[in-house]
Amino acid sequence: MDGLVMAGQLLLGLSILIILHELGHFLAARAFGIKVEKFYLFFDAWGFKLFSFNFKGCEYGIGWLPLGGYVKIAGMIDESMDTEQLSGPPQPWEFRSKPAWQRLIVMLGGITVNIVLGIFIFWMLTFKLGETYIPNDKLVNGIVPGKIGKAIGLETGDRIVAVNGARIERFDEITSSKVLLGGAELTINRGNEVKSIHVPGNILEQVADFGVGEFIQPRETLNSINQVLPQSNAGAAGFEKGDSILTVNNRPIKFFDQFQSALLAHKSHKVNVNVWRKGQVLTLTPVVNEEGVIGISLNRNIPTESINHTFIESLPIGASKAWGLFTDNAKGIGKVVTGQVKANKAFTGPVGIANMFGGTVDWLKFWTLVGLLSMALALMNLLPIPALDGGHALFLLVEMVKGKPLSDKFMERAQIVGFCIIVALMVFVLGNDILKYVIK
Repeated sequence: MDGLVMAGQLLLGLSILIILHELGHFLAARAFGIKVEKFYLFFDAWGFKLFSFNFKGCEYGIGWLPLGGYVKIAGMIDESMDTEQLSGPPQPWEFRSKPAWQRLIVMLGGITVNIVLGIFIFWMLTFKLGETYIPNDKLVNGIVPGKIGKAIGLETGDRIVAVNGARIERFDEITSSKVLLGGAELTINRGNEVKSIHVPGNILEQVADFGVGEFIQPRETLNSINQVLPQSNAGAAGFEKGDSILTVNNRPIKFFDQFQSALLAHKSHKVNVNVWRKGQVLTLTPVVNEEGVIGISLNRNIPTESINHTFIESLPIGASKAWGLFTDNAKGIGKVVTGQVKANKAFTGPVGIANMFGGTVDWLKFWTLVGLLSMALALMNLLPIPALDGGHALFLLVEMVKGKPLSDKFMERAQIVGFCIIVALMVFVLGNDILKYVIK
């Protein structure tokens, strides 16, 4: 069932993005009097389609191959490779008969809609939810590094106060692209010392392998037990909701990471846990399972602050978030191109995206991911690869500089090359997904 929910959310999210992207091309073409012959969600490869109808000279439909969508614009060499109509003289309603600047706007219409959609989604999310964050100066207990953080020299209790010399106000800045894209210098307060730690350029690969939680997490103090899981070792040992953990094997416990470490050190063994319950200290002896847990969830204390924004105030904040995602993705692609990050660590395909949506419907997560994917789709389509919008735009810019269009034969060959590149990328990304998420 979880798999169906994941697939359903992925299909819905991608359908929204594809329809709106192609609508951008469609509306721009119609605005300049260019005839649009087809508007399809997914591809009707080899003429097979799930559904179609005609309205005012345009065929609308749903194809069977869920690898994108398209609008077929009269007089344009596109992925359909239909060159028959180009054999005759240009007609006034055709793409090829329009000025280069109009054709450029048509080609950038889909990208523009994706960017506007991303900004709109993050604008609305900011207005509805506000911003909740961890103020960095209130993390008096510092951080807990995971295996990635330890490898670069971070220690439990360190306070990261600046990145590249700029003071950190919000904790999530430390796990943002300014750090995780590598090359940053972290300023650390460790006891009475101030230290500088360099973040390696390939840290993104390690985060892709182990997750951002294995970089750093804020150090959290314990409060009390929030839940004792049914049929757990903790339940069998007599733990109750509201108990406060005092010690494990006579070792005082104040922080969540201390509790985790104490249990992990005694996998498959009994431990003596002192708890405070209703004015008295009790000693309980649960068995720690092979995963290093006993079956309880704990209330943990971490300082947070929230800010609500008006409708107008939310716009620049949402736009900044959306544009930040766009530039972060661009920097990530740059890391791949320059060899600083391996492609199989940087790119995620449909299986990975479906896993991000998860097996339950969470509309906040859904729209956040749709906004993220909208900005990613805009960037990918802007790449100067023939057959993508960016490739068409590049050729139009060359035409505008030369003063005459590139030959139809060149455009046909470029389209074939671009199509081969895109298919190769799809095969790579899907194969990478299968290796990461299926073959484990």
